[in-house]
Amino acid sequence: MKVREKVLWYVNRLRCMQPMEVVHRIKNKLQAEKERFIGTGAEQVPEAVVVDVPSWISVASAEQAPSWIAEADKIMAGTMKVFNLSGYVLGNPPQWNIDPKTATVAPLYFGKTMNYRDEAVVGDIKYLWEPSRHIQLVPLCMAFRLTGEQRYLQSFRTQLQSWFEQCPYMQGPQWVSSLEMGIRLINWSICWQLIGGRSSELFSGERGQVFLKQWLDSIYQHCHFINGHYSRFSSANNHLIGEASGVYVAAQTWPFWQQMASWQSSAKNVLETESQVQNFADGVNKEQAISYQQFVLDFLLIPYLASINTGPFSSRYLGTIESMMEYLTAMIDVSGNVPMIGDADDGYAVKLDYSQDFCPYRSLLATGAVLFERPDFKHKGGSFDGKSQVLLGADLARHYKQLAMEPYEQKQVFREGGYYILGDRFNTEEEVKMVVDAGPLGYSGIAAHGHADALHLYLSVAGVEILVDPGTYAYHTEKKWRNYFRGTSAHNTIRIDGLDQSQIGGNFMWLDKADTEVESFLSSGSYDVLRARHNGYMRLVDPVLHQREISYAKAESSFEISDIITCNSSHIAEQFWHFAEDTRVELVDVNCIYVKRQGVELKIYLAAAESIDVVNGSDDLPLGWISRSFDNKQASPTVVARYKLSGTTKLLSCIKLKKGNDQSGRS
Repeated sequence: MKVREKVLWYVNRLRCMQPMEVVHRIKNKLQAEKERFIGTGAEQVPEAVVVDVPSWISVASAEQAPSWIAEADKIMAGTMKVFNLSGYVLGNPPQWNIDPKTATVAPLYFGKTMNYRDEAVVGDIKYLWEPSRHIQLVPLCMAFRLTGEQRYLQSFRTQLQSWFEQCPYMQGPQWVSSLEMGIRLINWSICWQLIGGRSSELFSGERGQVFLKQWLDSIYQHCHFINGHYSRFSSANNHLIGEASGVYVAAQTWPFWQQMASWQSSAKNVLETESQVQNFADGVNKEQAISYQQFVLDFLLIPYLASINTGPFSSRYLGTIESMMEYLTAMIDVSGNVPMIGDADDGYAVKLDYSQDFCPYRSLLATGAVLFERPDFKHKGGSFDGKSQVLLGADLARHYKQLAMEPYEQKQVFREGGYYILGDRFNTEEEVKMVVDAGPLGYSGIAAHGHADALHLYLSVAGVEILVDPGTYAYHTEKKWRNYFRGTSAHNTIRIDGLDQSQIGGNFMWLDKADTEVESFLSSGSYDVLRARHNGYMRLVDPVLHQREISYAKAESSFEISDIITCNSSHIAEQFWHFAEDTRVELVDVNCIYVKRQGVELKIYLAAAESIDVVNGSDDLPLGWISRSFDNKQASPTVVARYKLSGTTKLLSCIKLKKGNDQSGRS
């Protein structure tokens, strides 16, 4: 990171903090320096009193076994998929402190003083951290449990022991982030249970006892670290929930030290509190990023499942989990597509299904269908997947099959979260579904994972995505692309004077933030109508207000979109329409766009514009890209219409669907 950029980042970060947070962070810095020189107090771990603890997970089904074994064999061969590096040679044992993407070797100095944002020091930290979440160690343990073959068990020991040796306590990049430690603890817990807990043959003999002590010492040190370094204030987003989830699960799995009881109590209090603070009552997570909805749901769900044999969580806590699943049910279309709203980094707390068609959103709904007796969750969840099998077991898998698949009414309004659904024939092969984003930018003072997408819309027809959210692509690196994918031009809305609706302050930071207000929403048998506005451009010298009215005429299968730009002087307005990557998009008239994808056809009529262009993968602008997975992008057709405004202007657009669009007609 260049000096000027670094200084600017700190200035912007201070702008987002309240005085109490500044004091907190100064104390943390001083505490880190103190720990650097005199230690943390966990260098010498108290003696563990190892006892039997009931397992809360199950073994994969025979049907799922081949995919687990195949994945374990890849890990045994030293390869794993790390984001867009498919088949990366991680090694056996791996080199844990090398960034797989750039081959940068991170140094082993005191982790809390390491600048993990600096590419020169650590490379791409997302790539470096991912293998050390140890999600990939679970297949080794599951394959051992399924086959009884020692090679899987021995490979697990080799890999985990190499991590202890290469990542000494408090040294290097693996001792920086409490969230990464929380995820590691959750996956270690699953591994511990699969290999048989304290009775595992891995712990027999002198060598086994040495390995057991190494592992238990590290577990204690992980919990000690997190307990002293929970994310707070503007950083207290999904990180705080994930950290508490890891400590709670660890205390449930290894209650071998006196301190674990108090750490677990603190972690449970965090989970109970933050489940309410970080989620709206309607089930929308305040990060305003649907990928983080599933991330946080796992962090909330897994401690609850781990606690079934002990003290329960509150009914309010469970109600939040259920509401979050209701939101997912509404957002998924009839084919299982999920709009890529907000940030996504392909992050998982666990990965317990290695089948090619696994969907984390549907999996959560399958689990929720059983826990909450919700046939509507089953309707969208589909089959009882491998992850649900491992978390809930064979008995509940049989119960899932008995749940009736009853029709249910589509929920269209998430008023607090700010999402509205227009359309008709929901959950049928003729479904028309438009999701409109009229919510806040993101959570807390920095809105870290939000996108400048006020009044953005997403459209799927007959389960075919047409108008899409292009995704995320990059996080810590490639600033140009990080800014593009979360900027206004990457969303189906209006941009004024080439500026984003909200002002970027850093990779995970927004300064001036657009506020969106919904004026009204009406749904009847004939029409759905939404009226909303945002103030993101009121910061300009000549303030600009963007109002958008969207109406859907059900009998005609047509949308009318009215954008009213209120201003006094001249401005340039750009209207963006982003399509799925294999969509046929043609400008057939001066203001008419023909669109076809997988048998679905429609026309979009635009207001008379200065120019209308179809852009497909431009690096210069940039424009015309979609990112279906982290660090992976491909060209996709995007229409941009440009208008010169002289005072208040109304731009009228119309989307007319061709009659007879349905799944059977796809080509």
